[in-house]
Amino acid sequence: MTPGKELIFLPLGGSGEIGMNVNLYGCNGKWVMVDLGMTFADPSYPGVDLILPDLSFIEERRKDLLGVVLTHGHEDHIGAIPYLANDLGVPLYATPFTAGLIRKKLEEEGILDQVELNIIPLAGTLKLGDFTFTYAALAHSIPEGNALIIDTPYGRVFHTGDWKLDDKPQLGVPSTEAELRAIGDKGVLAMVGDSTNVFNMEASGSEEGVRIGLDEVIQSRAKGRVLVTTFASNAARLHTLGQVAKDTGRHLVLVGRSMDRILTTAKAAGYLKDFPPLMSFENAARADPSSLLIVCTGAQGEPNAALSRIAAGSHSHLKLEPGDLVVYSSKQIPGNELAIGHVQNALAARGIEVITEKQAHVHVSGHPGRPELEKMYAWIRPQIAIPVHGERRHLEEHAKLALSIGVPRAMVPSNGGAIRLAPDGPKLVGHEKVGRLVLDGDVILPADGATMVQRRRIMHNGYVSATLVLNKAGKLAAAPSIIMQGVPVEEDREDFIAEMAEAAGKAGQGDSRNAEKFAESVRVAVRRVARDWTGKKPVTDVQVVQL
Repeated sequence: MTPGKELIFLPLGGSGEIGMNVNLYGCNGKWVMVDLGMTFADPSYPGVDLILPDLSFIEERRKDLLGVVLTHGHEDHIGAIPYLANDLGVPLYATPFTAGLIRKKLEEEGILDQVELNIIPLAGTLKLGDFTFTYAALAHSIPEGNALIIDTPYGRVFHTGDWKLDDKPQLGVPSTEAELRAIGDKGVLAMVGDSTNVFNMEASGSEEGVRIGLDEVIQSRAKGRVLVTTFASNAARLHTLGQVAKDTGRHLVLVGRSMDRILTTAKAAGYLKDFPPLMSFENAARADPSSLLIVCTGAQGEPNAALSRIAAGSHSHLKLEPGDLVVYSSKQIPGNELAIGHVQNALAARGIEVITEKQAHVHVSGHPGRPELEKMYAWIRPQIAIPVHGERRHLEEHAKLALSIGVPRAMVPSNGGAIRLAPDGPKLVGHEKVGRLVLDGDVILPADGATMVQRRRIMHNGYVSATLVLNKAGKLAAAPSIIMQGVPVEEDREDFIAEMAEAAGKAGQGDSRNAEKFAESVRVAVRRVARDWTGKKPVTDVQVVQL
């Protein structure tokens, strides 16, 4: 579709899911993109770490795409940039800290000189065709969380990005109630807003409270080392932990390349100026354990992250001992329960105490609870509520909440659903192609393509290969060779392989002149044996070698 004299909202990711935020706005024949994020893979994508949005719709219309405007620097909003931005071929726009994170990503990918990255000052404005964007600072768990005020010929949109209300923010100066009311006073057509914590009946709370909670836990419970794990991108939490280190008289040790990157970028952008000096790994190894506060990545149980290696005793520099304390200053993302539990069990087995947000006030969310949503709607007063950044249940509840507090209209979007906001909106006017891509090693593939389908089959059923050698007359020149991987046969393995070879040999007595039909008959015979023995249908390949 091509937007006409209208204002269209079209999410390509982030609506019906938490993560991978990509949103298009269209009017007068042109499009702009807000955010270009990714999400992390779950076990249904074996061997894959990152999931990227399928941008086919807008790639086919790239001549009509004016640019990509970024709200803030979290991975679910900027993480796909190094993999997809070069193909879009349009400028990127971000505030200084977010631009610093993006620049490092582009450098690592070797495409910094191929992608135009523009830095917009805090509270700055940019114009792209008939769109005018103005940044409005909001509190979040990373510096420079921003809403976007998007002015168009057909009305104003308040796109919240990720946000919360915080009376005592640790980094940055968010917009005040008066400033947000002033935005609403000018008239807002639609608020496109964060739905993550819509089921939370209480406000998210201030980062200042986390500092107090961590101080209390460390001073009352810690006798040896204290290790705090949190999201690497949570620069506000890094600031808090720097203050906690001072409060408790401990030396700060930072572990994890991603944390180093956030710290360096934050300092370059003018944040974390009073962050305490860091102790090296070498000095930490010699220091009194009770003098250390270690901050590391791995809060979600990532196998290769620092905390997983420390828990397993395999980290090359840092060790924990019985009596040490590990604090999870983060929430548990749904789907990561098993991985997190594995790490926590490994810590417990070594006599290390673990404290989470369930036992103490050591974390607050960066997203708005229900009271905060109600306040924002009272200030912005949109005519239309468009909930995004949540699973379907979050979006539906957010829409109900908006309507219940006086927003005239609400509509729940889905990825690919084109919603006309004006005139006469909201109205669903089409559904465009969306999907997922996987970053598999260095290759980008369709998430539902042949590679992933076959890999899942191998993961669930195993793999069998049968090789048949035929002489010039097309007859078997040797006994078939069988190789298997992951098929659930162990003690009787030799008998199992022998029976498969016998089945392959019998099928191999057939007419080999039709190579495809011949190979298929062997494949069916071999897999039938596997099914009879195991109840599984392994992925089965047949190789025919003609002498």
